[in-house]
Amino acid sequence: MKADIGLIGLAVMGQNLVLNMNDHGYTVAVFNRTYSKMTDFLTGPAKGRDTIMGSETLEEFVGKIASPRKVMLMVKAGDVVDLWIDKLIPLLDKGDVIIDGGNSHFPDTIRRHEKLKAASLRFIGTGVSGGEEGARTGPSIMPGGEIEAWPLVKPIFQDISAKTDDGEPCCDWVGEGGAGHYVKMVHNGIEYGDMQMITEAYQLLKQGLGMSPDEMNKVFAKWNEGVLDSYLIEITRDILAFKDDKGEALVEKILDTAGQKGTGKWTGISALDLGVPVTLIGEAVFARCLSALKEERVAASKVLKGPGTSFDGDKTAFIDDLEQALLASKIVSYTQGYMMMREAATEYGWNLNYGGIALMWRGGCIIRSVFLGEIKKAYDINPGLNNLLLADYFKTAVDKAQAGWRRVITKAVELGIPVPALSTALAFYDGYRSERLPANLLQAQRDYFGAHTYERLDSPRGEFFHTNWTGTGGDVSASTYSV
Repeated sequence: MKADIGLIGLAVMGQNLVLNMNDHGYTVAVFNRTYSKMTDFLTGPAKGRDTIMGSETLEEFVGKIASPRKVMLMVKAGDVVDLWIDKLIPLLDKGDVIIDGGNSHFPDTIRRHEKLKAASLRFIGTGVSGGEEGARTGPSIMPGGEIEAWPLVKPIFQDISAKTDDGEPCCDWVGEGGAGHYVKMVHNGIEYGDMQMITEAYQLLKQGLGMSPDEMNKVFAKWNEGVLDSYLIEITRDILAFKDDKGEALVEKILDTAGQKGTGKWTGISALDLGVPVTLIGEAVFARCLSALKEERVAASKVLKGPGTSFDGDKTAFIDDLEQALLASKIVSYTQGYMMMREAATEYGWNLNYGGIALMWRGGCIIRSVFLGEIKKAYDINPGLNNLLLADYFKTAVDKAQAGWRRVITKAVELGIPVPALSTALAFYDGYRSERLPANLLQAQRDYFGAHTYERLDSPRGEFFHTNWTGTGGDVSASTYSV
């Protein structure tokens, strides 16, 4: 009996993916660098499953997989992936497939794809989202890389993936090269933004309205039944209701310093490289950085003073406004993510299926939410859509939300409660809808101090001018130098 697929790396995600594959009738060969971890798995969670097969050596593991072999790596991103690839190359045959299912940085995936192509092997870099539960019961899977490898893994991936209410798998081919891991990176960036916006709403309810965790739990429970219905709103509801062994809200005892694994930072760096204004994700990353300055913040709180005012309005109306502010900001977050993917597709020559990406995110993943179906519809109607804000559903939703959105930001400023994600989303919206921005003055400044030139409204695009602003400068303008 030969295995349908092999998997290396039996940490939580790897183990659960193996069990998921096996539940769907696939025979799986497994291997782990630490032999005891593999035997613990085989005698524990996989006990009694004869179609999950362990091996003592990598050679034995490869030999148990049916040709063309499919080997999935669920190991730590970075050098470890390259180490395993180098070990596998001599053991595999032409046309075999290596799949990297970790959180790899997309430039590494592009490099590995080219390396394995030169070795006559096929490579897939796939994002897997949904955490431990998703891996076990149905994750969102975002594969990209060698298109000829897709038919070999498609049945397995689509069988084990999450399904929409219509039964469609939350897995489809994303694109060439590093496209799969790029889309997963953007997914994680949007996740950063969603989480930050929710925490800002929590702070407004707690500090602004003086609500208890139990009261906030009821607000989030209501929100989860409406336009904000999503996984992150759902788990926030549950977190706010959770009590420790003393019967007290656990969330209020957790240190307020946030960690990060780097994918949000990668998203921000890529956005800067591409020149795409992904402001909300950037603010979410910086908010985590600011939270890490705990000792400095404690010291500053004793010295730096805020407005010292308290909320004196209609709390129910404010909660309704906050729901709309979250919705509008969430739309902006996805808008920016899609802008980034479109620019990356142009930059790297990928043919991305934008509606299909929304479908992949509708189930199994951390950012799954009810309005992803509307993104899918928007791209079905207009595959060449430049910006989600211009689609009828989102244009109407933001127009309806913006009065409450503005009231929330205003009140947060009055109360001295930081809302960087909610406010930058509104600033982006106002900037994007502005026919004229003050960049004309900025260009004049650049030309004044650096002779960087400017274009004029009364001349064709592409024609550049330089002015001797002081009368003492020269007429030579900058060419290659740019700041």
